[in-house]
Amino acid sequence: MQKVCYLRLHQRVMTKQNQALRLSDVARISAEVEVKEIIKDIIVHQVSPQDKSIIIIEMIKIIDLIMEVDPEIDIQITGPNQVLVEVMVAKKNWSILSFSAVWLLLFFGAGLAIMNFHEDVSMQGVHQKIYTLITGKEEKKPLLFQIPYSIGLGLGMVLFFNHLFKKRFNEEPSPLEVEMFKYQQDLDQYMIINENKESIKKLDDN
Repeated sequence: MQKVCYLRLHQRVMTKQNQALRLSDVARISAEVEVKEIIKDIIVHQVSPQDKSIIIIEMIKIIDLIMEVDPEIDIQITGPNQVLVEVMVAKKNWSILSFSAVWLLLFFGAGLAIMNFHEDVSMQGVHQKIYTLITGKEEKKPLLFQIPYSIGLGLGMVLFFNHLFKKRFNEEPSPLEVEMFKYQQDLDQYMIINENKESIKKLDDN
């Protein structure tokens, strides 16, 4: 009976330093139990200190390793042809001073941005005119509108980003998460293309 194996590489995986990456770590395997047991523990890469934070493993390398184990296996490929491996490094804990400095910078920066926007569109003048139209009185500080507006602005930002500290209101991703996902995809694609260019350059140099 012919030995058929279907492979689909993961888009991106994470690993630790000095870890041996097995085929089952970087790909989904669909095959008969006997075939799967033969190939799932094949080591496709040994992470070493010489590796950088990003490793790219090509499908052609995986095919060669499988053929060395059993050349009779019929390999069927689906999905991407590379898997991007991110090597996790120990992160330094932030000091209270650094955290406070970043928090204050973001807080006052966001506050200034909102105030400059309101000044550009003359938001205070708009509130004054609305107050005059409704009450018939002129008021330099129409707090009746400014206070609810400020509260609504904050609530609107919370609902827009779909987060309140660590609490998520629903399973729908926020616009910020979508943009971060797009950025991560573009970054991964760049790393893959750049890695291929580096490989071609090394071949030319040799």
